[in-house]
Amino acid sequence: MHLNFENKTYLIMGVANKRSIAWGIAQELDKAGAKLIFSYSKERSAKGLVKLAADLSDLNKEAPMVKCDVTSDEDITTAVTELKEKVGTLNGIVHSVAFANKDFLGDDYSAVDRASFAQALDISAYSFTAIIRAAKLADLLAENASLLTLTYLGGERVIQNYNLMGVAKAALESSVRYLASEYGPTGVRVNAISAGPIRTLSARGVGNFSESQKMVEERAPLRRVTTVEEVGTTAVFLLSDMASGITGENIHVDSGYHIIGY
Repeated sequence: MHLNFENKTYLIMGVANKRSIAWGIAQELDKAGAKLIFSYSKERSAKGLVKLAADLSDLNKEAPMVKCDVTSDEDITTAVTELKEKVGTLNGIVHSVAFANKDFLGDDYSAVDRASFAQALDISAYSFTAIIRAAKLADLLAENASLLTLTYLGGERVIQNYNLMGVAKAALESSVRYLASEYGPTGVRVNAISAGPIRTLSARGVGNFSESQKMVEERAPLRRVTTVEEVGTTAVFLLSDMASGITGENIHVDSGYHIIGY
């Protein structure tokens, strides 16, 4: 068995700019020969995606795009219908969508209000379940499809200035396990990648982010921060047939930082 992405199509959700982890994954899939389709939530995001895609291979420089606001069931249904019309079948989905009110990332976690809690869980965790369910109901997922989401160590441990997002990521990681159990009998695999602290657009909202990176450099077994490319190549593996026996996992790509207890 080897990496073979010929005639395989993957939906990429959550590309904000060239520093996004989702974009790093898209680039690695493009190099591997996969066909890509992107989702976006707002029109200005679509314009940015068009510019980014122009740097991909001839196969994907004009990749199809669909609008999908993950907070709307109607939007998700419309997006899935459009995906069915444009590509017919998806061999996998990369979900890199998350949001939490930055007012509740620092200070006391218990200060979070009900609306902000619900919003963070809806966008960061429920959206993964919602898009998978819709894709399955529309018969959009190929046999042995691979579904992947992005998380962070704050979903497993208390990380300073991550509070509300940590709780949302914990819900997302639990969803991965339950989805893997539910969809496993159909051959569909569901996994997560827990990436180390990478300087993305969303990372700007996390206080003392530079200190988190410095701590990884000082304590992680590899003594360095993780790169977007390393997350991208791990994603390619999990999305490929080479990972056919892996599901329900949370693979850490963080230079080994998650094993350290001091």
